[in-house]
Amino acid sequence: MSRQALWRASLTLVAGSVLAQALPLLLGPWITRLYSPEAFGRFSLLWTVALNLAVVGCARYEFALPLARDEGAALRLASVCARMLLLSTGLAAVVGAAWALWAHEPLAWALPLAFAASSLVQAFTMWATRAQAFGVLSAARVIQHGGAAVGQVVLGLMAWGVLGLWWGPVAAALLAAAALAWATRPAAGWAAVLCVPGAAWRSAMREHRDFPLLNTPHAFASAAQDTLALLLIAAWVGDASAGLWALALRYLKAPATLVGGAVSSALYPQLVGAATPEEGRQHLRHTVRVLLVLAVGWTGVLMVAGPLLFAWVFGEPWREAGELARALGPYLALHFVASPLGVVTMAWNGQAWALKLALVGQALFVGGLAAGLAWGGLVGAGWGVSVAMLGYFGYYLLALWRWPLAPSHSPPAP
Repeated sequence: MSRQALWRASLTLVAGSVLAQALPLLLGPWITRLYSPEAFGRFSLLWTVALNLAVVGCARYEFALPLARDEGAALRLASVCARMLLLSTGLAAVVGAAWALWAHEPLAWALPLAFAASSLVQAFTMWATRAQAFGVLSAARVIQHGGAAVGQVVLGLMAWGVLGLWWGPVAAALLAAAALAWATRPAAGWAAVLCVPGAAWRSAMREHRDFPLLNTPHAFASAAQDTLALLLIAAWVGDASAGLWALALRYLKAPATLVGGAVSSALYPQLVGAATPEEGRQHLRHTVRVLLVLAVGWTGVLMVAGPLLFAWVFGEPWREAGELARALGPYLALHFVASPLGVVTMAWNGQAWALKLALVGQALFVGGLAAGLAWGGLVGAGWGVSVAMLGYFGYYLLALWRWPLAPSHSPPAP
């Protein structure tokens, strides 16, 4: 795929991502008038835990799918993913039952369904990425993210309360997974996944064992960051503040999630299939430049008019979320740039290095959050995170920019 084809694919995915983001943005003011900050806090903690678990639902074997040489190899990996997902869904059911009984939270009984839906979307997304079915990926993002907002509005109007916040995204994720599965089904059908001989899928497990051994703890630690943040905020300053934090991060990280997902879906196969290491590096550097321009403009708006925008769009009870958005501005800009680049270390055999660095990043994030909460409450937590993460993201981006072209793919020391 040429650079022109890469960016054409990226634009296809970004177009779908923009449409998917437009629905939550347009419906956001309605949603925040249907649900209180307290309801957002309760929903967000449960949903964040489900997503935290779902990132490792297939033990990250799904991220090896774009590396598969042919459909037979891809089916063997898909068989591994299916088995990992069945096992992990059972574990999620145990977690949900324990939570429901311990905290008297009936919604936690539905945790395994949300977990399975999110895991399936991720697995089928990587299957479609391997097939370079970018139009399908774009449509699936609209269904998942836009459909979640539509569902929350409909269920909110039906006075479902926190259940509306929960079941909207669950139903949308299931629909997106179904759309991806139908549009990219293999020639032999999905039943072929369950017919792969034991020796074959076990061989695929061994061949790609770096993904569960190195990428799983990395991904889980990254997702656990959001869970720990909500737990700390809820314990320190209450459920309403947790709801404000959740709303701010939900909408402010959406561009990174959607645009980043689009860019990484196009960039990953390009890095894997680059004719020379230098070609891969040039694609990476061009991607970083474009993302930096977008990040600076978007974050500048937040820094100047965050509180006013949040109060106007979401209602006066949400003004403090705008103050928080201003404080998180530097962190959000760098996160926007770094988010799509996680596939680089997978493509360039740098997962061990990325895992070690990510653990440092988690410690810095939680430390900055806790220090900021002690210093200045919720808004102080935002500034604490921004300050703590500046050095981390700077090191990470410089390391990727200067990644050596030698076959060893050893990370540089900036």
